[in-house]
Order: sequence, then C-alpha cells, then structure tokens
Amino acid sequence: MTQAEIPLFPLNTVLFPGGVLPLRIFEPRYVDMVKRCMREGGVFGVALIQSGVEAGGAATVHSVGTLAQIVDFDQLPDKLLGITTRGTRRFRNSAVRVQDDGLHIATIELLPADPSAALPEEFQHYANLLEQALPQMGDFFKHLEPHYDDAAWVSGRLAEIMPLTLQDKQRLLEMNDPLERLHELQPLLRGAAAN
Repeated sequence: MTQAEIPLFPLNTVLFPGGVLPLRIFEPRYVDMVKRCMREGGVFGVALIQSGVEAGGAATVHSVGTLAQIVDFDQLPDKLLGITTRGTRRFRNSAVRVQDDGLHIATIELLPADPSAALPEEFQHYANLLEQALPQMGDFFKHLEPHYDDAAWVSGRLAEIMPLTLQDKQRLLEMNDPLERLHELQPLLRGAAAN
C-alpha cells in the first residue's frame, strides 16, 4: 500500500469510520492544522493516546487510528473554534514525528475498509437501540447518515456510544471483520449494562 503523511491529533477517544466526533480547538498547532485542512480539503488522523497528554505536550499513540474529515465548524460560546468531524478510513501509522510547533505528523498506510455485510437478525436489537438512542444524543449526529442494516455501521456506532473502556474500543477498532466486532461487543455490552 502507498504511504502518506498526515497531521495527527492524539486524543483520549476512539473514532470509528462513519462516526462523528465534535472537537474544541484551542491550541495554535491544531488551529493551524484545521485551517489547512479546511483550505485544502484535507483530513487529519485521530489516534488514541497510549501515554502523554491531549493538550500542551507530546503523546505516544496507538498504531491504528481513523482519518477525520471536517464536516462543520462554528465559534463556540467560549470563543473557541468548534469543529465536527466524520471518521472516514482506518489507518496504521508506521512512524510519528513532532514538528517544531508541536504538531504530530504520522506516516500512514490506509487499512482495508470493513467488508460489506448485512446486519444479521440476531443483532437487529442493536439497530433498534441505535434508532432510539442516536436522536437523543445531540445535534452533531445530524451529520450521521444512518445505515441500520449494515453490520460495520452498527458495530461502529455501538462501540462509540457505549460506556466501554478505551482499550476495548481500540481493540474493536483494530478488528477487520464487522461480524466479529458485533460478536465481541455482546459480552462487553452485557458487562456495561450490569455496571
């Protein structure tokens, strides 16, 4: 696969392809990154932090993340820049360097998209749950085109919104089969419901 360099946003969250992630942008390195992405129609990578911090310092990230495309922006009440992003493709980074301004730049290869798979009947209750829950979760889900019959879409949305550990979410992101991801979600969701 072809390698590319992209700006990287280390976060304490996991973004899945097809998902929506609102962000408050305040550090100069990320304000500049967002301006470049908007001007050039570019994307940036979102990757879960392994060690370090989100703001004001360096961070080491997991090797698998998701490309984020900016779909909306506005000025927030606190005068900061608010953006809404949508996850597009998963990637694997092979190297990360830090620029003088503190912006992380990753050398990546795109991972294959999840194979198309219809949602099996045994998981239909998850689609029903999402149909009820997503409209109640805020305006930024207006950027989400629902695909309640698609196993990859349903598994991604469940993994994003359910109260799972970040390590579990990262493990689910790294899976290449949406049906396997749904099977892995079952015991995790039962555990989350019991807590």
